Amino acid sequence: MVKQQRAARTRHALIQAAATVFAEEGFVTASLSTISRRAGVSNGALHFHFASKHLLAEAVRAEAARTVRRITDAAQARQGGSCLQTVVDATHELMGSLAHDSVVRGGFELAGDTARGGETSPRTQWQHWVEDVLRRAEHSGALAQGVSGADGAHVIVAATAGFEVLGGQDPSWLSRQTITGFWEVLLPRLADRRDLDALVCAGSQRPGTLPPREQPAREASAREASARERSAQVSPDR
Repeated sequence: MVKQQRAARTRHALIQAAATVFAEEGFVTASLSTISRRAGVSNGALHFHFASKHLLAEAVRAEAARTVRRITDAAQARQGGSCLQTVVDATHELMGSLAHDSVVRGGFELAGDTARGGETSPRTQWQHWVEDVLRRAEHSGALAQGVSGADGAHVIVAATAGFEVLGGQDPSWLSRQTITGFWEVLLPRLADRRDLDALVCAGSQRPGTLPPREQPAREASAREASARERSAQVSPDR
């Protein structure tokens, strides 16, 4: 039992180290010696658990994919019938994982590496899930008039991919404040007006009093309308 636990710890350390190195250097540049050194194990121990760099990368990708699945499943279980709030909550959780979980970062980094090809990546997994939820939102009448589920999914997937890439250099792109601001802009245009009062841009998973930026989407929409009215009232010669 002790030997099995030690082997499991070594495997976990190698996956963590590989994910960090892949995120920093990319799959092609990363070397097994760098990964084993980062994990604090010998090259022999690395090869005992993973016969090649490709198998190690697949282990990172699979672990990142499991985390994405846990995030989306949990958001769906919390929200039940609210498709848009489900996506809002999952987006916050995913960006938080990209900020703090080296395996998730490494898995997404591998998704952008053309040398990996073949496997379903965490990024593609996220895209398909968002598309499915937005399709259901459209069918249930939860989207604004004239907005299709496909168009909404394209915007969300493109934005989150951008946050992921930019967050690799500047973690503020993955912050709750940044993602809340994104939803404050998008939800009033995406959601049916009847549902705006119930949608929370900062995510619904944290109960209690909401900080200033963590307000329902209708408040963000009202602020925008008020700002436009004030702008229209300003005379041209001022």
